[in-house]
Parts: sequence; C-alpha cells; structure tokens
Amino acid sequence: MSSGYSSLEEDAEDFFFTARTSFFRRAPQGKPRSGQQDVEKEKETHSYLSKEEIKEKVHKYNLAVTDKLKMTLNSNGIYTGFIKVQMELCKPPQTSNSGKLSPSSNGCMNTLHISSTNTVGEVIEALLKKFLVTESPAKFALYKRCHREDQVYACKLSDREHPLYLRLVAGPRTDTLSFVLREHEIGEWEAFSLPELQNFLRILDKEEDEQLQNLKRRYTAYRHKLEEALREVWKPD
Repeated sequence: MSSGYSSLEEDAEDFFFTARTSFFRRAPQGKPRSGQQDVEKEKETHSYLSKEEIKEKVHKYNLAVTDKLKMTLNSNGIYTGFIKVQMELCKPPQTSNSGKLSPSSNGCMNTLHISSTNTVGEVIEALLKKFLVTESPAKFALYKRCHREDQVYACKLSDREHPLYLRLVAGPRTDTLSFVLREHEIGEWEAFSLPELQNFLRILDKEEDEQLQNLKRRYTAYRHKLEEALREVWKPD
C-alpha cells in the first residue's frame, strides 16, 4: 500500500483509503476560540447551503482541478471527493505490523477519498487504519493550515467538522488550504508516565520536609538568640 499520492488512473485500491460514510447530520459544535472566525463562518455556511449552491460550488471546484481529483455530487446532495493530509508527527506511533510507523511515512502527503458527511474524527480513524496504527485516535488531531494575506496559520479542527466541505469552499489549491495530522498538544504533566509522576511526588515530599526542617532550625536559632538577649537585659546588677 502506498502512502503517497497517486492519480485516479491507477488502482485506487492500492493508493486511496475511503473513510466510512455516515448519513446522519451532526449538530454544530460551540463557537471556537478567538482567531478562528473563518472556521466558524465556514461551519455556519455549511449548515445553510442549498442543493443548488452545493451543485454550483462543486462545478466551480471541478473546473479549477488540475490533478483529476474531482468531486462527485450525488442526487441526495451528498458529494464525494479527495483531500490530502500531511503527516507531521513528533514521534512514530505504534503499529500492528512493524511496531512503529516508518520514518519515511512521516511528513508524506496522503490522499483520502471521503464523503461530505465524513467528520474529522472519521478521517483521523481512516488515516490510522491505513497505516495500521494501534494507538487511540484521541491522541491525534487534524489541523487546518491556511495561507491568507502572505501569512500562514494553523488551527485544530473539532472532531465533528467536515474536511471535504472545507476543501470545497477553499478550492483545490493546497497552497490556500491544507490538512495536517499531528499529535494532540498536551499539558506539561500529561507527557509523563504514572511512575514518573509518582516519583515527582516523592521528590516534592522530600524537598518539602527539607524546607520545613530548615525553617525550624532558623526559628529555633532566632528563639535562642532572643532568649539570650532577654536574659542579658533582665540580668540583675
């Protein structure tokens, strides 16, 4: 199975992985963090596009396609097409065949054939299944990388967003919009194992005890000096 790009003229069984399709509409997520207004705008537009508007956008998209990866609109208003996802992983994940994802697969561009109803969560699952990754999909996130006004920014997509819709709105050019698979950004302590965290607690307890002993010694010394000064003051002539 190839992890790179291939045209539709080649055997799709060997080069494309189709995410499972769900025909149930998801409820929209809450408003994203500041700086992601464009994502929210696209999600709102997605909720109100008519079949005619979708048909027009699919037609314009296909006219702009240069790599034969066109979209297909079905009679029920659901459309299918292709997205490309780049792997940007800090460390190779566990797999069921060789134990680790091949380093050559990291950084490569993967082409997935999906439906407009497929969510970000389903796309992540499809990518992990393609590379036989055994780690939980919850450890990974799909990012949207945009190029606007000579600036590049990336934002994490929620699991219920629809990547193919984002692709349709942005057009086929990957220099305008691209998708990246990364590990979740985790907190400082989440990166450590349970034994490591327990060891940190033991170290903290030891340091706390040492600090308490130092404080006791300091105030004991102060007490002795104060008592000595008092004895000098009240010493009878």
